[in-house]
Amino acid sequence: MTRLHLFDMDGTLMHGSAAAVEISRQLGVEREIDELERAFAARELTPARFAALACELWGELTEDRIAAAFDGAPWMDGIPDVWAEIRARGERSAVISLSPGFFVERLLTWGVDAAHGSRWPEVPFLDPVDPAGILDAGAKVRIADELCAEYGLGRADCVAYGDSMSDALLFAVVPVSVAVNADHHVRDIAAHAYAGRDLREAYALVGAPR
Repeated sequence: MTRLHLFDMDGTLMHGSAAAVEISRQLGVEREIDELERAFAARELTPARFAALACELWGELTEDRIAAAFDGAPWMDGIPDVWAEIRARGERSAVISLSPGFFVERLLTWGVDAAHGSRWPEVPFLDPVDPAGILDAGAKVRIADELCAEYGLGRADCVAYGDSMSDALLFAVVPVSVAVNADHHVRDIAAHAYAGRDLREAYALVGAPR
């Protein structure tokens, strides 16, 4: 094993959308979540506050609606193919996302080695969101370091794929990064940039390990 590939989910593996948007669409609260998304992007809300407000919006959330949101999301083409090729090379893959873990962890069935998201209450929500369980941009670096320790690798062995401000800290500490349909926060600092709908093409920019 020579490398660890670290993928963001919202806006990266999911083209032009996010778990919160897809869940809210199932519940008919798209307008409300759009307002929260704009406030979060403007740094008016912390990840924990965003999660608390979203939890209030999703009082009618069920496992069936989570499944429908996941299945109907605009995923990039070729995700399982990329993870299968990474594994065939003897490498590892992981998803690290600020989105709810109950959504992120569904990607394990597609062949990713590890999937980390924020810790939310069980559905249906009977308890409030615990701010300590909500990930932020710094947590992506911490989890990447934990995965490196588990796999016997270091930051120098990592490749990061992301699209926005929440990925910038991770991009800053790994040697190879791919901005996928990204904004300027990561596009300007990434080693590679990709615009399109096929993750296989973004992965191809990295090339084989030396």
